[in-house]
Amino acid sequence: MEAIEFTYKLENIDDVAKRILSSLNSKIVLFYGDIGAGKTTLINALIKGLQSEDTATSPTFSIVNEYRLPNENAYHFDFYRIESIEEVFDIGIEDYLNSENWLFIEWPDIIISLLPEDIDIIDITTTTEKKERSLKLTINTKILTETYGSATVK
Repeated sequence: MEAIEFTYKLENIDDVAKRILSSLNSKIVLFYGDIGAGKTTLINALIKGLQSEDTATSPTFSIVNEYRLPNENAYHFDFYRIESIEEVFDIGIEDYLNSENWLFIEWPDIIISLLPEDIDIIDITTTTEKKERSLKLTINTKILTETYGSATVK
């Protein structure tokens, strides 16, 4: 699938989230972007777009946060501080991956080899145009036989 690109400002993030949700082909979504690029902010908008009353916060220290949706759950992972795959197994990653729930995963490189074949990847970069900060978002649907960034995938 060809990449889909959005350039947006934070005040438009809710509308962009709705467009993103209609563009996704998988309920497993990987997020790439520098620290402070807006990954958690976008995930919060996606959670709201899925009709949750919860507020997404960074699970940097808890590793995973759960959000209630009308008929299912969404799980938000942040593997930034994870140092070994054993830590991922300790949180029961297989159960999450085998569920039918939404999985939003920041810093996913450590678990690439565990992921199913079809996923969506969102890459966020910050741009400065006309002295205003905006975010450029690219959605790629990848079958995990390709290389993404520094992560070699199955």
